[in-house]
Amino acid sequence: MVNLDNQPTVQDRAPSPRTVAVWLVLEILAVERAPWWAAQWLAEGHDGPALRELAGLNGTDPRAVRDLLPTALAEMGIEPPSTRLAAATESFRDLAHMLVSHRADPRWVIARVEQIIVQAHYDDEVLDLPLGHLYGLDDEWESGWGRTPAQLKAEVEARCSEQLRLAAPSPTHRSS
Repeated sequence: MVNLDNQPTVQDRAPSPRTVAVWLVLEILAVERAPWWAAQWLAEGHDGPALRELAGLNGTDPRAVRDLLPTALAEMGIEPPSTRLAAATESFRDLAHMLVSHRADPRWVIARVEQIIVQAHYDDEVLDLPLGHLYGLDDEWESGWGRTPAQLKAEVEARCSEQLRLAAPSPTHRSS
């Protein structure tokens, strides 16, 4: 699709530094994209030596990106979640927001949940989260057994609403 008005598309926009920190913990980060995101964060007014160095990488050396990213995030005041459960909870909340704001469809949400569950090593605490209950729904949806697509969509919407009702985590504070 051609972008005739020269406005950035959703695919062009960098995720927030907080989102990238969550993805880093969950090991679902598209490492090759991080230098581009760093350049966009610089353009948005963030700054720091590690962030500038990260923006100068070409993304072909994942180790260099992974080595710099935590420092660049720290320069922006972002501390990654301390556990996979905390990261999954935050990511699930973001997915739920995307669904209820019509920026994602139910099948895409299910696919992302599946990816997070796998990367969280099928952790029971992650599976017990409201969106964790969606694990395996992709099989039911694709195979055509069980519930109808409308019922599956309603299940995803209900789980997203439930995920959003969970108490927000307390902010992470750094020790001085």
